[in-house]
Amino acid sequence: MSHPNSFGAKSTLQVGGRSFTIFKLDAVYAKHAGAATLPYSLKILLECLLRTEDGVAVRADDVTALATWEAKAEPDKEIAFTPSRVLLQDFTGVPAVVDLAAMRDAMKRMGGDPKRWFHAAASPKPRA
Repeated sequence: MSHPNSFGAKSTLQVGGRSFTIFKLDAVYAKHAGAATLPYSLKILLECLLRTEDGVAVRADDVTALATWEAKAEPDKEIAFTPSRVLLQDFTGVPAVVDLAAMRDAMKRMGGDPKRWFHAAASPKPRA
């Protein structure tokens, strides 16, 4: 996957002799100072957009839209959300897994390939 790194946020972190790719929110704050005051949950979404920016499903204007979010404004833009992991509490996690299994079984009963559905749902669709 191509990564434009429009905000220059991509960096490397060295820990214990290992190298990790990270995306620094400070790069966005440098262009959009108000982003530093976003709620923590939106900062997580912002990092997700930086990490998955590909110029197609996630573009620089998506990052800018979230970085300049106004709490009282009427929402007028959708952003891609592609979490790398989902954490659930025990009592919500079990029903979620059961729902996923039920969807898989329904797909199979209808003659579809559950593996194909999962991969298609997990991959972002290009925008027109």
